[in-house]
Amino acid sequence: MMEFWLIPISLMLIIVGLFPPIAGYIVLVERKVLADMQVRLGPMRVGPHGLLQPLADALKLLLKEDIIPTAADRGVFYVAPILSMFTAFVAFGMVPFSEKFRIADVNVGLLVISAAASIGILGIVLGGWSSNSLYPLLGALRSSAQLVSYEVAMALGLLCGVMSAGSLSMVQIVKNQQAQGLWYVFDNWGAMIPAFLLFFIAAVAETNRSPFDLPEAESELVAGFHTEYSGFRWALYMMAEYANIFVVSAVSVTLFWGGWLRPFPSVGWLEIPLNYGVPLLLFAGPGVLSAVFLAPKLKYTPHRLGMYAVAAALVLVGAVLAIPAVNAVAVAPFWFLLKVAFFLYVMIWFRGTFPRYRYDQLMDIGWKRLIPLGLGAVAVNAVLGML
Repeated sequence: MMEFWLIPISLMLIIVGLFPPIAGYIVLVERKVLADMQVRLGPMRVGPHGLLQPLADALKLLLKEDIIPTAADRGVFYVAPILSMFTAFVAFGMVPFSEKFRIADVNVGLLVISAAASIGILGIVLGGWSSNSLYPLLGALRSSAQLVSYEVAMALGLLCGVMSAGSLSMVQIVKNQQAQGLWYVFDNWGAMIPAFLLFFIAAVAETNRSPFDLPEAESELVAGFHTEYSGFRWALYMMAEYANIFVVSAVSVTLFWGGWLRPFPSVGWLEIPLNYGVPLLLFAGPGVLSAVFLAPKLKYTPHRLGMYAVAAALVLVGAVLAIPAVNAVAVAPFWFLLKVAFFLYVMIWFRGTFPRYRYDQLMDIGWKRLIPLGLGAVAVNAVLGML
């Protein structure tokens, strides 16, 4: 009986422990990447090159005053951010980092993630409505319309992948790709590529990311659905949003891009470079370059020492990943996280590049473009899958 309760509690603690750091450091990466696109430095003051900025942000949000509007529906106002956060927890728990390193393997895991995403947006709708303010209400209305519009297109993209996988289990989907020696994005003679693009674009809209961030729209709605939220309640919304970004990228990688499988699994002579060389190069390479070229140019000694510390840590991580015993366990999560990092970067790149759509354009893309394309992709992939 003790083991029956111990395992779920342990898994829950893993989720709670991983969830906030992942969300916090995705925010830091976004700020750094956008700053680089705009020829700025981004956060630099807290820790070496600003690496401890998420800890400072978390402390600041915990200490800020929690303000609730007088006329707000207090019960719903309390529950709304918790609803978004809880559903993000559920979806995060379905993500398999490798065959062994996972929290839960449910035979309908993809369906659970889709259901959690649908319910999570209700947190945005309820938060905007319960604030009893016009700007949040407009953000909530936009969110509900966006949910209805893009969820259909996203489901059609998922359906194409599920037809190739023959399973809704996130772990089994990757195992099927390993057995077939093919990532599903290249299945059906390339016809799955439009289905993947359809899913990814709709998923960006479902997570309220630019250029589909109409529920927030700070240029016209102040901050949209969370205008009246402050302090830690606002942080819950942000944490849920960035965790959902991670989950969407993880689903894209798992269903279409082979999950934790490395590239070229059937080419034997590439096994050693891909398993050992690439992880070593991606960590130790930037560390050595930073120590040789970047650190000596820093003006202040504390910053220079911090850069040397970061460089040494990167070299150490690369060296540890090259140890055979560690590599055997870590290489699968490494490839999974590397692929997820690529899609996270793409979503950040979207934010720094594309302007926000008008509301009528948002609806036109969802109903007149993506849904017809999704129906066509399902039909084409169904026919090709039978050949």
